[in-house]
Amino acid sequence: MLVEIKKMNKEEVTVVTSLDVAETFEKNHRDVMESIRNIGEAISTAEFSALFYLDSYKASNGKTNPMYLMTRDGFTLLAMGYNGDKAMKFKLAYIKQFNEMEKVLIGKQKEREKGIAVRQALTNALQQSQENERMHGHAYSTYTNIVYKAVFGKDAKRLREEYGISKKENLRECFSEEERKAVQSVEMIVSGLVNCGWGYEQIKEFVMNQNLKMLAA
Repeated sequence: MLVEIKKMNKEEVTVVTSLDVAETFEKNHRDVMESIRNIGEAISTAEFSALFYLDSYKASNGKTNPMYLMTRDGFTLLAMGYNGDKAMKFKLAYIKQFNEMEKVLIGKQKEREKGIAVRQALTNALQQSQENERMHGHAYSTYTNIVYKAVFGKDAKRLREEYGISKKENLRECFSEEERKAVQSVEMIVSGLVNCGWGYEQIKEFVMNQNLKMLAA
């Protein structure tokens, strides 16, 4: 059994797949899918879409088949009909996993909030220093590229190419937790230097110093 963090309706939530449920409870996946569809007929479309998300998986024969992702509440509705001592043990085990993964998700959300605050501090520092006006509205992206080069040795464009994502997608979602922390550390340093009145070339030279790279690592 495996509870994961996935995106449902553009929001990260803890989910389990119908395929995983079928395997754990030793049921035919086709029957699990049918049970989920029956739930969909009994509740409103909005309620159903908040609990279940139609996805797909590739079978051993290479064929792409449908499956559902379901939230904790969706799983609870589905598993209500699974009875017996063995089924109860599985349900309790799933609940434990949901609890553990929700703690991880809360931690990720807190890190994101911290990252937003750090980026806002850098934005404010650049605006107050008039760097954004001098760079015709491109100060944040210019300074962010300094940060990325210090941590990764590459700018945002190169990183996006390597991760295969577009400009509309959030690049930082591709970073590991350690990499995000390193980026935030350098951003805080840059914000402080901007507030101290340092110019772009001074900050660039300082941030690209090897000792600073070690600090961010």
